[in-house]
Amino acid sequence: MRRFFESDQGRRVAWYLYDFGNSAYAAVVILAVYSAYFKDGVVGGAEGSKLWGFAVGIAMLIVAISSPLLGTIADRLAMKKRMLAMFTAMACIFTASLFFVTKGAVLAGMALFILAEVGYRSAQVFYNAMLPEIAPRHQIGRVSGNGWAIGSLGGIVCLAIVLPLVVLIGGTLIVRASMVITAVFFALSALPLLLYVPEKAQPVPMRQGENLLTLGFKRLYATMKQARHFREYLKFLVAFIFFNDAVMIALNFAAIIGAVLYGFEREQLILLIIIVQVTNIAGAWLFGQLTDHIHAKGALMWSLAVMALAIVWMQLNDDAGMFYLIGALAGFAMAGLQAVSRTMVAKLTPAGQAGEFYGLFAVAGRSSSVIGPALFGWIAADLAGAFSSNGMDALAAEQEGLRLALYLILAFLAAGAFFLAFVREDEPAFGEAEAAV
Repeated sequence: MRRFFESDQGRRVAWYLYDFGNSAYAAVVILAVYSAYFKDGVVGGAEGSKLWGFAVGIAMLIVAISSPLLGTIADRLAMKKRMLAMFTAMACIFTASLFFVTKGAVLAGMALFILAEVGYRSAQVFYNAMLPEIAPRHQIGRVSGNGWAIGSLGGIVCLAIVLPLVVLIGGTLIVRASMVITAVFFALSALPLLLYVPEKAQPVPMRQGENLLTLGFKRLYATMKQARHFREYLKFLVAFIFFNDAVMIALNFAAIIGAVLYGFEREQLILLIIIVQVTNIAGAWLFGQLTDHIHAKGALMWSLAVMALAIVWMQLNDDAGMFYLIGALAGFAMAGLQAVSRTMVAKLTPAGQAGEFYGLFAVAGRSSSVIGPALFGWIAADLAGAFSSNGMDALAAEQEGLRLALYLILAFLAAGAFFLAFVREDEPAFGEAEAAV
């Protein structure tokens, strides 16, 4: 088995399998089960939406601060895989610990989720940074898209395990137990990459007087200073910050929107996310192919257009059944935005600095993820409170607040498309960067 995973094909299979388990966490904890359980089962009402947005924002802020420092250390000491193992273990342990979150345990529900989310998001930095070691440059788009598609399949499989249990057993105990199931699923899927795939990078010996902490800060400063010469990379990060805000809002509030606007029960939410994951596979595959044919920028523009269409449709829709189709369309588009963004960074990153530049990419993504979900939750709750104080029924007020808050997603998508229009990819960006270095 070790010999297989050390081959080029085996390395890709192991990399895909990690995404297979990683996506199970996203599907169950963020999309389908825990977010809705925390909002209604632990907190309740519009306040649950606000606190959920704050919990997501806090986790993203921690990752935004730590990722670039950890990335520089991982590059210098060739520790990407060890960092990946450490944060994967953190994500799995604290995901399983969500089993202990019961009604009214708001602080514990937020704290344990934040720790699980920090592990999950931090691990992604090092997982993504291994992409240039897994695939040659001309195949990066296809391999990244395949990884996203196989990862989405993992989310479907895990939800397919959880759904019958939720329907047949019912109650909050099985909801909490699904957190343990997800943690085990994630851990088992990650093992081939963590155990059998060696890291190709070689450590650079530390000079006298250097230590890990100062090395991280010094290298981060040097990377940011050098990144000024990679103008296309920086322009893409600006665009990504905006449209990633929209994606993070949609992902983190999907179950809450379904429950509040359309009255979806737990099993309906799980079915919705299974549908979203299926179209995620299709979107990742199609936009991965488009990336290799019309380039990453063109694929991203198409993804943004489809995502905007889904949000407009959601604002105009009152039919609960139609929300399944809207979710399917949004899942298709979000796969393109996320998978192709990962590809774009690989294309714009200088050789030998994947950890550092993916660390900066993580800062951009997590910084926007702090603002988007927290702002969306606050606006939705504040609007609901305003409508309620004017005599509107509590549920109707919460629904109206959420529906109006959807305009924030459209605004972020529009801003992202505007800045993306100025990005040039491939040879021009590398030529300028290499001349500057």
